[in-house]
Amino acid sequence: MGWRSIIITQHAKLSYSSRTMIVQTNDGVNQIPIDDISLLLISTTQAVITTALISELSKKNVKIIFTDDTHKPISETYGYYPNHRSAGLLREQLNWEIGRSQVLWTKVVASKLINQINVLKLQNVKTSSLEDELNKLELNDITNREAVIARKYFPLLFEDGFSRRNGSVINTALNYGYSILLSTINQEIVSNGYLTYIGIHHDNEENQFNLASDLMEPFRPIVDFWLANKKFNELTPDVKYGLVELLSLEIKYNGKNTLLRNAITIHVRNCLKYLLNKEQNIKIEMELLDEVPNHAINDNV
Repeated sequence: MGWRSIIITQHAKLSYSSRTMIVQTNDGVNQIPIDDISLLLISTTQAVITTALISELSKKNVKIIFTDDTHKPISETYGYYPNHRSAGLLREQLNWEIGRSQVLWTKVVASKLINQINVLKLQNVKTSSLEDELNKLELNDITNREAVIARKYFPLLFEDGFSRRNGSVINTALNYGYSILLSTINQEIVSNGYLTYIGIHHDNEENQFNLASDLMEPFRPIVDFWLANKKFNELTPDVKYGLVELLSLEIKYNGKNTLLRNAITIHVRNCLKYLLNKEQNIKIEMELLDEVPNHAINDNV
């Protein structure tokens, strides 16, 4: 899998030739090796992409995200047939043990809540009330501590009275960042041969990405942390570039420093192994470094 996040922001034609993506704009021609690309974000409705390029990117498991006329992510490509998907893998996924699914969801929620608390600590916000709620977490989060803490967490992080239900620019940016995380998790699930719409907790028939919605939860606070340290009045290209480039942010995952993109790869594989009873225990520990990148623009066109 590649490592570059490519963002298209202006009128362009994207085509394929000799294992290379050709990007033609008014400013000239860029050639990018297909093998280098991990994610292609087309953040404009003024770009044209050939079916040949879509086909080659799909073969390499490169996720392509399209945005609408307001530059919000609206859809993404989803490869139907990874090279190593088999009926056996799908049967395994349909028969994951309920007990393991519940334990994994509990671990996922605990990691998310701990990371939210740590984000607030990095912002010098008192967290005693959230820690009290964390201590009430039960198997499978049957009392929904996740929602209880969320109602307290976001107003503490952004501003008193802040709600995830309104159409503020912060919410728009949060959703944009979360969509990048979701897409990256989807990419890993598919590359391992599994279906994204069969989850361990999320179970919405209209959601094609239930499993990714489950597994992404511990990483959401990274987006929150980055945005809480930025001042902006609209979702500018710089903000969008920064949210995409968070995939290259260095974090500590299970005791080792690594890039967020690599941590996601390890995380998804570990979770799948646990669900398949190939690992007896599951560890999801993440540490946010007290550092926010100021410039997070990578390969924007």
